[in-house]
Amino acid sequence: MWNPQAETISRSELERLQLARLQTTVRHVYQNVPMYRQRLDEMGVKPEDIRSLADIRRLPFTVKDDLRDNYPFGMFAVPMRDIVRIHASSGTTGKPTVVGYTKSDLAMWSEAVARLAVAGGACADDIAQISFGYGLFTGALGLHYGLERVGAAVVPISSGNTERQIQLMRDFGVTLLVATPSYAMYLAETAERLGAMKDIHLRVGLFGAEGSTEEMRRQLEERWGCVVTENYGLSEIIGPGVSGECVYHNGMHINEDLFYIEIIDPVTGEPVPDGEYGEVVITPLMKEALPILRYRTHDISRILPGACPCGWMFRRMAGLTGRTDDMLIIRGVNVFPSQIEGVLLNTRGIGPHYEIVVTRENYLDRIEVRVELADASVLERWSELEAIQHSIQHDLRTVVQLDAKVTLLSPNTLQRFEGKARRVRDLR
Repeated sequence: MWNPQAETISRSELERLQLARLQTTVRHVYQNVPMYRQRLDEMGVKPEDIRSLADIRRLPFTVKDDLRDNYPFGMFAVPMRDIVRIHASSGTTGKPTVVGYTKSDLAMWSEAVARLAVAGGACADDIAQISFGYGLFTGALGLHYGLERVGAAVVPISSGNTERQIQLMRDFGVTLLVATPSYAMYLAETAERLGAMKDIHLRVGLFGAEGSTEEMRRQLEERWGCVVTENYGLSEIIGPGVSGECVYHNGMHINEDLFYIEIIDPVTGEPVPDGEYGEVVITPLMKEALPILRYRTHDISRILPGACPCGWMFRRMAGLTGRTDDMLIIRGVNVFPSQIEGVLLNTRGIGPHYEIVVTRENYLDRIEVRVELADASVLERWSELEAIQHSIQHDLRTVVQLDAKVTLLSPNTLQRFEGKARRVRDLR
């Protein structure tokens, strides 16, 4: 453990701490963020009305458009002289969402990441290569400062230049890799192609920034020969550090003293019982520069029951099963890309790279799954090719209740991604 005093706190003491920090946050936004003051006044809610954790349901939700509508600094709760860091989203689907940090925010962020990194296997002896893209994206610097806080030696190589990544992993004796799961897979392919895998000795992979499946984790662990854990966070909330897996792989431990998480029905907005899937809603409890109330993430997860052998007393959330806004509706059937990935990575003879293409012909939605073969010579063996194709079609029909066209491609045909993988092309 990194911080046993926090990570083993009793539930009663934790809830007292959460309530005190929630009350402070509500007062902070009411006094300093005009949008929240207006909304709370319209709802007839004052900061002093928050007397229990259950009263969080009296507070308004926040959505990404709220940050865009107040671009760039309209939701900051401190003067600019107190802001020491600014991050922002890419803005590819509209105005960027802008996130500010005070010195206190950065210290809290580093603490949150340090806890999860140690739970995932990191230690002061590690040489940690960060293959996230540096810049306005929060992932790289979030892991960078968290791992430095642990005492690891950080190699801030950023993403891209894959063969040089492999060279430095070998030459520097890198023991810990930070990357997206898809880029970690591409790095493994490149290391194998270069014959360098025998000279690389990873212990730990701390992966995040995109959803992945248990099947993807197994393949990454087999190829790298290391422990792979997943961590979770959002730029609008803090960046990485909200929750993450420990080495027991029992779900993602939530930094509950720093973030209050609700699971709600995405349609009604009402809370669902622990154990049921719903949309993740997060309220940071210690943010100064950009405090946010009940942020709707669109991510789908659930609260897991029971305790973890690692000793953390914080609750755990399941790995994400998808997003409410990336769910595909095909002929009335709800389909998540993660369901398709699970089928593909359980199929012998194919690689981990795939693409989902959705089209509409004669008013009818059609879905095509394009996936690479692991061995190009299979293309010359028609019966084997047909068997793989039929197997995937059968399993997809069983899992997602749809008939899909399956196209098998030669290895290294599909685009590789150095950041978040883009698996879906919706051409409707």
